[in-house]
Amino acid sequence: MIRKAEKKDIKRIMELLHQVNMVHHVIRPDLFKPHTTKYNEQELETIFDDERNPVFVYDEGTVLGHAFCQISEVRNHCLLQDVKTLYIDDICVDEQARGKHVGKALYEFVRDYAQSIGCYNITLNVWEGNDAAQNFYKNMGMQVQKTGMETILSSNENK
Repeated sequence: MIRKAEKKDIKRIMELLHQVNMVHHVIRPDLFKPHTTKYNEQELETIFDDERNPVFVYDEGTVLGHAFCQISEVRNHCLLQDVKTLYIDDICVDEQARGKHVGKALYEFVRDYAQSIGCYNITLNVWEGNDAAQNFYKNMGMQVQKTGMETILSSNENK
């Protein structure tokens, strides 16, 4: 059911990326434009070929969800310990498949994958106001690592 994304999945992943974008747009319309995606089809092809950025899909004849990951390593840093991290850039479950444990299966697959390649930890970011995602990740055993904060200085309305 879960496998690495392939070029044949691009059209469906683009649909899911639109769903992700609209979740972010609804929460932060000052930052996220509506009806767009963070990657185009050509960029997805490049990402799929990059072993440092694995993308996994949950496939039941149609792709019901995806997980975009990024692997990074700190080595010989003057302050930080040597560590290999898997960052989850994005997990999306199709709106019509929510509640069917697709997200849980994707997260557990990614967790097992990260462990199998020697990662110390898994990290991700969740936008404030995305309570469903925050609750999901807490239920998966994740905890807050750090908090990002902001002060908005001007309106985007005139930009």
